[in-house]
This record gives sequence, structure tokens and C-alpha cells, in this order.
Amino acid sequence: METAQRHVPTYLALSIFNLLCCCFPLGIVALVFSLRAENASGVGKMEEASKASRTARILNIVGIVLGIIFIIAMIIFVIVTKTAR
Repeated sequence: METAQRHVPTYLALSIFNLLCCCFPLGIVALVFSLRAENASGVGKMEEASKASRTARILNIVGIVLGIIFIIAMIIFVIVTKTAR
């Protein structure tokens, strides 16, 4: 008899996007946790996969928010320095 396994999201695509476009350091860590979630889910360790998935999600959210804040700060910095001349 097979047990039904629930799907645990890995956030792998979001981690790669975060790594390449938003916040490189947090993107790397989020990618590691995404891969941990995928591996744990593959071998049936659903509790471990769920914890890694939650960590990857949180890291991705924080990384994207920090990336957006950094981009906005850089735009403001460029505008201020160009108008100051």
C-alpha cells in the first residue's frame, strides 16, 4: 500500500531568479534550501522538505525585497547626483 505524499513547493525557479536578479548572497542560500527541499521530498522526508521549503520561501521574499530597495536607492542616488550638478 502506497502512502499519499503531499506536494512540497521547492521555490527553485524563484531562488534562481533571486540569485540572478535581486540579491546574490541570499539567492545562493535560498537555492541551497530549495535543493534541500527537492531532495528531501524525493526521498520521502516530508517534514524536512517542508522546513527547507519554508526557509527557501522566506529567504526569497527577503532577497527580493532587499533587491527592490537597493534598486530604488540606486535610482534615487543617480537622480540626486545628476540634479546636484
